[in-house]
Amino acid sequence: MKHFSKTSGLRLSLTVSVLAAAFYLMPANAASGRTAPVNGNSTTFQTAPTRFINVDGTRIAYRRFGKRGGIPLVFFQHFVGNLDGWDPKIIDGFARDRDVILFDNAGVGSSDGEVPTTIEAMAREGIAFIRALGVTRADLLGFSMGSLIAQEVAVEQPDLVRRVVLVGSGPRGGAGMATLTPEFQAVLAKKRTPQQDLLLDVFFTKSDASQAAGRAFLTRIHARKADRDAAISARVAPAQVAAFSAWGVPSEDSTAYLHAIKQPILVVSGSNDIVHYTINSYTLQQNLPDAQLIIYPDSNHGSLYQYPDLFLRDVTAFLNQPG
Repeated sequence: MKHFSKTSGLRLSLTVSVLAAAFYLMPANAASGRTAPVNGNSTTFQTAPTRFINVDGTRIAYRRFGKRGGIPLVFFQHFVGNLDGWDPKIIDGFARDRDVILFDNAGVGSSDGEVPTTIEAMAREGIAFIRALGVTRADLLGFSMGSLIAQEVAVEQPDLVRRVVLVGSGPRGGAGMATLTPEFQAVLAKKRTPQQDLLLDVFFTKSDASQAAGRAFLTRIHARKADRDAAISARVAPAQVAAFSAWGVPSEDSTAYLHAIKQPILVVSGSNDIVHYTINSYTLQQNLPDAQLIIYPDSNHGSLYQYPDLFLRDVTAFLNQPG
């Protein structure tokens, strides 16, 4: 299995900077994309203030809003993603009924510090952040790289975690996870104008229906005008690539750690995920002691963004189960 060398990782980081730009360049024709107020007040994904908290000497950026009380839902973001990369429709949908917490891990977006180079270190940063907020029990939702971090949080701090949602995920040593997949690298290398159209290839399939859902998603993620998060710096991609590479190293017992995750898990995947192959979600479900699997049709890595209403319904039903 080929792994990333230092040279290839740095070269890839230059390509991945295009992916980061796709999230943070404001399209000229973006609609307002306003969503309904949460809990009868004006706080939504667009208006929630960016706050900062000191976590072991590092200033971490986060946004917290929604219905307080009960178990908070903490979100772990994808590769080269920041606070503004989440879909407002999904975040506001959850915030109507629960306390939602978004954050930039160390060195990402508006957070200070060095970007961790392993998934385990990212998980430790996430645990320290949650504890610093005074949260003693949480539900986790991790997307892509964030889903790997969420797994590790559940392993390291089982007392902290009630339920976990893993989207576009995979296990240690999973199929195609020791590098970025050839399909993903080909998409990153493709030249396109505007740059934001890259997300249509990374998150959505080529069907007309999926592409239409993708364009609606692009409008939504650029709807926030004020207090936007800092863009992803050049130091983020190489560190995160190194973390992916270390996580993906195959071994005979690479899935053994999954047996220690006793919490109920919901695994969500697209039917044709080119970033984390769909078979990896099946492997998770087969090896986790208490896991459900949902595969959305005609969908790629961003299945949650293609089917936001269905995703909200399915995840809410899972989180609202007793126990």
